Amino acid sequence: MLACGVLDRKRALLRSVPAITWAALIFWGSTDALSAQRTSRFLTPFLRWLVPGIGDESIAMARAVIRKGGHVTEYAVMAVLVAWAARGTRMDDAGRRLFACAWLVAALYAATDEWHQSFQPTRQGQVLDVAIDSAGAAIGAWAFVMVARWRARRRGTLATPALA
Repeated sequence: MLACGVLDRKRALLRSVPAITWAALIFWGSTDALSAQRTSRFLTPFLRWLVPGIGDESIAMARAVIRKGGHVTEYAVMAVLVAWAARGTRMDDAGRRLFACAWLVAALYAATDEWHQSFQPTRQGQVLDVAIDSAGAAIGAWAFVMVARWRARRRGTLATPALA
């Protein structure tokens, strides 16, 4: 996170713990633990309970939407945690550089995560998933920057326009 603008190493390390922990959870989830075969064991019965009479095709579609939505969400959270770790001490440090840093770190991690999945027997790495993960990271980074800038405006400490 030091390359993204945080100068105090101790503070950067402490602020990085949540992002590193989240990355470890993503890594664990990329094993057989959260493979489609395993998650379908509880998603399918849940969907059949939720919507009695749902067809197999609809279940497959719902599972795909849920799984891809999980990708978006997990990388949005990752980008928020990276942005939180990387931002400086002032709230007006949130801008293009912070957005780019948070997005880039999360997107690169997404690529390595898909590469990791390619070595798992029950998983497969997919370029489409990297794109979905990167979109989630962009959403998370954008949301973090917007909230940080909104807070800075409320406090009267914002010096530059949002993402200008």
